[in-house]
Amino acid sequence: MIENIYGNDIFTEPGDVDGNTLANLGPLTRLAGKWRGSKGSDVNPKAAGPVTQGYLETIDLEPIDPQLNGPQLLYGLRYHQHLVKPGEIETYHDQVGYWLCEPAARIVMQSLAIPHGQTLLASGKASSSSSRFELRASHGSPTNGIVSGEFLEHAFLTTEYRIAITLNDDGSWSYDVDTVLMVKGRQDPFHHTDRNTLVKIAEPRPNPVARAAQRPAQEIPESLGRLRRGRR
Repeated sequence: MIENIYGNDIFTEPGDVDGNTLANLGPLTRLAGKWRGSKGSDVNPKAAGPVTQGYLETIDLEPIDPQLNGPQLLYGLRYHQHLVKPGEIETYHDQVGYWLCEPAARIVMQSLAIPHGQTLLASGKASSSSSRFELRASHGSPTNGIVSGEFLEHAFLTTEYRIAITLNDDGSWSYDVDTVLMVKGRQDPFHHTDRNTLVKIAEPRPNPVARAAQRPAQEIPESLGRLRRGRR
């Protein structure tokens, strides 16, 4: 229960917040950076039946400053995922959002938006030692929900979303996404799946507050002190 974690005071922020996001991402730590995947597989619905499409992708996951909602403290990564078909330039899929870690609740969240008129928020339990974790969202949920534009609700209703992340021993990581659709005119749910394994091609840049803390003391802005003491 939320009350058991934060109590009844929903306004007071913690007085001392570590501004180094990379040191507080828990199970998301290994996702930070720029990544490339060359063996993507997407199974999507077409009029004649399911079609499997291979794809190449890059994904940037960059640390953001700590986020405070009263007593709630979140650390996160802002991301941009870009996919193309092999040998092509045109974008096959584009996606932006945030991966968030709430250490006190041992919860990981993913928010995403795609340029088809759809957004969602998924969450799941994970600890710092987790090498695999799973997040879910469902249509109609007030907390882990899926919101789509009118056409998608009419023709390709998304009822469930699941993403499983696996942190591999060789330093790469993999995702397995299952998006359940009710396609107009078809009785059975369609499992639109996406899978890939990512290898790191660049290290992440520390978040702004962490970068500021690395500068000489006389150059550290007062705002950094306010963050450590609580902003309000």
